[in-house]
Amino acid sequence: MLISHLGVTVMVPIFLCVIVGIVIDKHFGTSTLIWLLFLGIAAGLRNAYILLKGVLDENVKERENAERLKRERRLNANKKQED
Repeated sequence: MLISHLGVTVMVPIFLCVIVGIVIDKHFGTSTLIWLLFLGIAAGLRNAYILLKGVLDENVKERENAERLKRERRLNANKKQED
């Protein structure tokens, strides 16, 4: 699911910028398509970076919470043995 979300996150800005570039080129007779394509690629890569950074941060937090729970369980088990 993450891979499909990542694909959509990258492709949507690229397609939108290409469509806007085509419309602008037809309306004004300019050649802005290439620049908007690069802008779309940059936006897509930025979105992918933000998405992956968020996922990795969540994984780190989950791992830290799991380690904290293990330490607490060991401490509780040690306390019970001492009593």
